[in-house]
Amino acid sequence: MARAVTLDKPSPFLRRTLNPAQTILAGFAGIILMGALLLSLPAATESGTPAPFLTALFTATSSVCVTGLVVVDTADTWSLFGELVILVLIQIGGLGYMAVATLLALLLGRRIGLRERVALQESHNLYTIGGIVRFTRAILRLTLAIEAVGAILLAIRWIPQFGPGRGLYYAVFHAVSAFNNAGFDLFGGYRSLTPFVRDPSVSLIVAGLIILGGLGFIVLMDLGSPRRLNLHAKVVLAATGILIGVGTVLVLVIEASNPATLGPLSLPHKVLAAFFQGVTPRTAGFNTVDIARLYEPTLMLLIVLMFIGASPGGTGGGIKTTTFIVPLTVIKAMLLGRQDAEVFHRRLDPVVVYKAVTIALLGVAFVVAMAVLLSITERVPFIQAAFETVSAFGTVGLSTGITPELTTAGRLIIIGTIFTGRVGLLTVAFALTRRQSPANYRYPEDRILVG
Repeated sequence: MARAVTLDKPSPFLRRTLNPAQTILAGFAGIILMGALLLSLPAATESGTPAPFLTALFTATSSVCVTGLVVVDTADTWSLFGELVILVLIQIGGLGYMAVATLLALLLGRRIGLRERVALQESHNLYTIGGIVRFTRAILRLTLAIEAVGAILLAIRWIPQFGPGRGLYYAVFHAVSAFNNAGFDLFGGYRSLTPFVRDPSVSLIVAGLIILGGLGFIVLMDLGSPRRLNLHAKVVLAATGILIGVGTVLVLVIEASNPATLGPLSLPHKVLAAFFQGVTPRTAGFNTVDIARLYEPTLMLLIVLMFIGASPGGTGGGIKTTTFIVPLTVIKAMLLGRQDAEVFHRRLDPVVVYKAVTIALLGVAFVVAMAVLLSITERVPFIQAAFETVSAFGTVGLSTGITPELTTAGRLIIIGTIFTGRVGLLTVAFALTRRQSPANYRYPEDRILVG
């Protein structure tokens, strides 16, 4: 017998007046603020001196939005307490505010009302609320299972090198950071995973966690079921495979002779490093080569990959792989003279096409505007400003090295970009508008000249 869905009990004023998009924004903002306050405590830093609030706010935003861009090095600046705060914020950000809130409510024995279910549907980007609570429970189980396996594999590699305590701690921290596509590391000196550029075990384990987190929970659950893959899973898997493959090949070809990146490596290690750098723009933020010393064509390639990002319903950012694929199906339909956008022998709903085109165009406009502002405030070349902005918008965390040197204005620009990229442009737009008002009429059809 189906469980009845109950309406919300009387709740505080804010909760009664917020729509689902506003609930998500307020939730993320509240967690970020709480994280910033914790990171502002003297106990959060290695020196025992309270971090400037803007530094704490930037770090908390980057953690909750699973980005990995930092203005201070994580290992060199934050104490064990501060690192644990960052780790918890990453986990909350990866699962999503509404998912965490729902799981806490279930633990407290509280029933999940209609408002919460609608907000969960919005946060997971699903079309229906049916089974949404069961789906949220499954997300938690799947997340913990994958992170545990990743931590065990990394511990096997790092315990002999760093000792039992540090090796296990590093394994857990980086497994959570990788699966949630966060990109935070504990190796100091802004090095990320560059010490392991020739290490296949670390590179492949971390890359595997990044890919799994970026596929999306819906796809992961679909892969584990006996039924045939649905259209969404097919598109996500195909797009992910193609983008990683193209990224790997192009990084290898462009950087093979670069003496500052792949040049000194043997061929197998060149391929390994190119593969890792083809995966991380999807949107993890780890790197095994120095991003600042990549050739400009490689930076442009990474900008494109970061903008596309991961897949819907996962821990990554960007406009998402499916959003990138849908306009391509429109182009294909136009070139073939067909009326419908088609993929894998299925016709796409026009509403999906409109949404994808809207997200893509808004995304381009937003990152260009933010990159121009950042270039003006920081007086850096536009490609560096664009790289940093797209990295923030795609919640990636890769950097050419200018983030630690950002001015106050630059930090605020990146904070806003990270937040917008994590919650989504449409969510921000819906939160800022009173309500959608679909028209109950249609105008006569006519034509304009295009092209």
